[in-house]
Amino acid sequence: MANSAQARKRARQAEATRKRNASLKSELRTAVKKVKKAIAAGDKAAAAKTLQTSQSTIDRIADKKLFHKNAASRTKSRLAQAIKSMA
Repeated sequence: MANSAQARKRARQAEATRKRNASLKSELRTAVKKVKKAIAAGDKAAAAKTLQTSQSTIDRIADKKLFHKNAASRTKSRLAQAIKSMA
């Protein structure tokens, strides 16, 4: 347990950051799942529109360094490739 005031404050800050990061990571996974679901549905136009909205979410989270920028780029690329290869 934290003994000094500084350590108690850092513990509070760390917990707040952990919750924020968990929420953003969940948002990232949800964005990717939405695109994959649209691809599975077979509607190319809807999938492309979903990808467009998800890309901004992915980039925003990568900018905060919760997800590496190269991993974000790779994810977006693979989703775009999957949409392009539809029908």
